[in-house]
Amino acid sequence: MTKKYLRDNSIVNYAAIILGAAMMALGIGVFLVDARVVPGGVSGLAMAFHYLSGNTIPIGVMIWIMNVPLFIWGLKELGKEFGLKTFVGFSLSSFFIDFFRGDIPGFSFIRLQDTATIKDLYKNDFFFLILIGAVLLGLGLGIIFKFKGSTAGTDIIAAIMQKKFGIKPGQAIIITDIIVIAIAGFIIDIKNLSPDRPALVLTFYAVFLLFISSKLIDMIIEGLDYARAVYIISDHFDKISEAILNEMGRGATAVKTRGVYGNVEREMLLTVVSLREITKLADVVRQADPKAFVMIFNVHEVLGEGFRRRI
Repeated sequence: MTKKYLRDNSIVNYAAIILGAAMMALGIGVFLVDARVVPGGVSGLAMAFHYLSGNTIPIGVMIWIMNVPLFIWGLKELGKEFGLKTFVGFSLSSFFIDFFRGDIPGFSFIRLQDTATIKDLYKNDFFFLILIGAVLLGLGLGIIFKFKGSTAGTDIIAAIMQKKFGIKPGQAIIITDIIVIAIAGFIIDIKNLSPDRPALVLTFYAVFLLFISSKLIDMIIEGLDYARAVYIISDHFDKISEAILNEMGRGATAVKTRGVYGNVEREMLLTVVSLREITKLADVVRQADPKAFVMIFNVHEVLGEGFRRRI
């Protein structure tokens, strides 16, 4: 089954979005809400209103209500690119948050946040509690984005800010998230909602959460580095290319170059190897030419013979 087929298959996409929404909801609803550590964006703003209301307004409902006008605004400003999958994404994540927290009528017995494990983590290992929440949030969002979904919220705000003001989406999201985190921290402080920990400490945790989840989102979308691209400049390029072919079983591409400093023309070699092979390649080059100039780059994706495919 090819990567293109998997990404274009609607059933696979929606199944992945459901899984991502459930993971995201677990991270927020079970690990972060009662810890008073906000993730930024619409979810964080909904948590702030939840705290202001004395925990009477369900967070999932608040997230959905806030996202609907943003979704309509996105459709108007950006067209149909924010379509059904966006609506499904933020609706499912909103539903799962309230479901896991037992805030949906008939399911009040669930309340995963009240389990002995979560309570023990809150009391004895608060950092690990936040770390798990950050991982679940980042993995969930990464899966949703990977399979062409969206959770609306700051995604739409960022896209509109880019269109109207030329602000990069990443910068817009960071600015929005920091503002939301600051607002939530202020609410927690003035209402004294966390007597065990100062509001500033929770704000630092929120920034840490933002950093971890964003890195995981990038990791899911781009994939882990599993290969290296290597550029080799040497007067003994023929000997090195022969060793790469015969000793390592890898291919190489020769590119004609000219060194500006010495005005010397030579061929530069380009090859791609797995992480396990990079040390062997370095030894091969060193043996052929100790003075060779070698540049090594991370590679997220390789399509072709000799490398496995990603989903």
